[in-house]
Order: sequence, then C-alpha cells, then structure tokens
Amino acid sequence: MDTSNAASGAPVVLSVDAMGGDKGPAAIVAGLSLFLKKEPNARIVLHGDQDTLKPLVERKRLTDRVDIRHADTVVKMTDKPSQVLRHSKGTSMLSAINSVRDGEAHACVSCGNTGALMALSMLRLRKADGVNRPAIACMWPSRNPSGFNVMLDAGADIRADQDDLLTYALMGASYARNGMDLPRPRVGLLNVGVEEHKGRAELKVAHEMIAKAAPAGDFEYIGFVEGGDLPSDRVDVIVTDGFTGNVALKTGEGTATLISDALRDAFNATIFSKIAALFAMTSLRRLKKRIDPRRVNGGVFLGLNGTVIKSHGGADAMGVYAALKLAYRLGQQGFSDKLAARVASAASLAQDYHQDGESKAEADN
Repeated sequence: MDTSNAASGAPVVLSVDAMGGDKGPAAIVAGLSLFLKKEPNARIVLHGDQDTLKPLVERKRLTDRVDIRHADTVVKMTDKPSQVLRHSKGTSMLSAINSVRDGEAHACVSCGNTGALMALSMLRLRKADGVNRPAIACMWPSRNPSGFNVMLDAGADIRADQDDLLTYALMGASYARNGMDLPRPRVGLLNVGVEEHKGRAELKVAHEMIAKAAPAGDFEYIGFVEGGDLPSDRVDVIVTDGFTGNVALKTGEGTATLISDALRDAFNATIFSKIAALFAMTSLRRLKKRIDPRRVNGGVFLGLNGTVIKSHGGADAMGVYAALKLAYRLGQQGFSDKLAARVASAASLAQDYHQDGESKAEADN
C-alpha cells in the first residue's frame, strides 16, 4: 500500500496494537468505533488475538473498515525492553510496528509498555538520519489558545547533549506545526532560570545553537524558560532532556490529581459546600474537561523512520479515540516525511556551529 499520498485524499491507514492496554481489547475496539464514526476516510489494521477481537469488531459493525491481524502473544507492562527484544516474535506490538515499517500503515498506536514500544520501534523503524536519541513529545495543559504546549523529551532517554537538544527543538517545532496548526511555533529551552549565565554547560551551548538554527527551522526561539512556563502562553514548545521532562510530567500529573481530590473533598465537606457545588457545577465541568488527560492522550515518538503514538496504558475508549485522532492527523499530513526533512537539517546546522567554533578558536590562537 502506498502511504505517501495521504494528504491528497487517499485513505489514512492506522496500525493498532489491540492487546497492550490495561483495560483490554474491548476498550481499544470501543475507541476505534468512536474514531471511525468521526473519520470516514480512515482504515484500521488491528493486531492481536483473532478469537478475542473478531466478536468485538463484529459487535461494533466495523468489519468493513478493520482488518484483523492475528498475533499469538502480548508484551506485558512488566516486561523489560531487553527481554522483549529477544522474544518479540509473534507479539501484537511487533506486528503493529511492522505494518508501518512495511508501508502498509501511516502510523502505529499502542497502549502497551513504553520502554518495549520504543525499543521495538527503534529496532524495526530505525532512527532517522541525523538523530542520535529519539524523543517522546507530550502535550502539556497551558494558557495558549489551543489549550496545550508541547514538551519533549518526556522520557525516551534520560541523557541529551547540546546536539540532541537542537534536534529536539527542530522536531518539536515540526510537530507543533503539523499537529497543532502553528505556522511559526515559539520554542523555549528549559533551565533553572532565564538568565543566559545560568544552567549546565551543554544548555548554554544548546541555547546558542538553537538561536542560530531558528530562522532555517522556521520557528521563533524565545530563549531559556523555567518550570513555571510549562503551562504559560509565552511558549509553544519546551525542550529538555528525558530525565527532567519525565520528572516534570509525573509531577504535573500528580499535582493535577491532588487538586482534583482536594476539590472533591472540599465540596463534600458540609451540606453548604454540597449546595455550593451544585451552583458551580457548570464551571467544574468546564474545568474537568480542560484538564482531562484523555483529550490529548498520546505521546509521539519523534526521530524514527515512521510515526508511533504511545497511548496511556490505562486509556479508556475516549483516550484511545484521542490517540487515534492524533495519529490520523499526523498520517494525513505526511508528518513522518516532513519531520525527516527537518531532522536532516539539524545535523548540518550542528556541524556548521561546531566548525564556526573551531575556526574562532584557531583565530584566537
């Protein structure tokens, strides 16, 4: 199947791992049903146990748009990536990734083990030219009109040097442009302060490299940003290493849960607070919808020769729908090819920066 002309109106094919989520295949198929009702031009290749999936698909009347591919085994959440790499044959996760590698599908979606999904994706799809370390891009609730910012890396690799951070900036800008309709995204580099003298050595070098790359990368670089800027409206893309990004992500999720629990306890404390909750119900529902993680469920693996979406392991039907919607949008726009072009420029930009530095050092001597 030719997947190069999705943007021209040809069907967008998504490859889905049906067996990896905590809620089981029923939630995956329920999400598929919601998604296919909204997108008549989409087709699905569904990977997993055929005896389990066939009645679920038939019950939702999706047989004409869903092609089931049988897979005998499942990658468990507790499996180590190294173990999965050795014993991946016959798994629904590997089968789903292979559909993208073979050009059968535009993007892969899985709710399964994140480490295993990244390891298998790197093995089968390979890193794009110019990428040293792939990254996971996630959506962060913000005050921007879209309601979200992009942050990467969210945990694909705990390390990142200055060249990696430059690549993340270009990939993040491309993702924001194609996934969020931002013609000229604003990119910031996460640091312990906005002053140029602060931060580790590689951050200071990355700061200079990203600023120099901004015109060619077609984005606006606003410099260093702090943790408080993650939900702000002064930036669209936040660049950081995977260790910092993952800690920030888990902290944000924990804080959101704490606030939600505290509000529930406060409104249930007395009869008067319960009455107040009734009057505030519309506003509370609006707040719940705005911070609902299911609306933007899906971390995108950037820097591979193919598009892979990691859905939350505990995603319900609405969460699966959101991940599929994102995968469809990226597949429709030919995002993988566009990202490859941006990433290819990162290597030459980094090389030019280092050569300029060497020339300057020689001149000073």
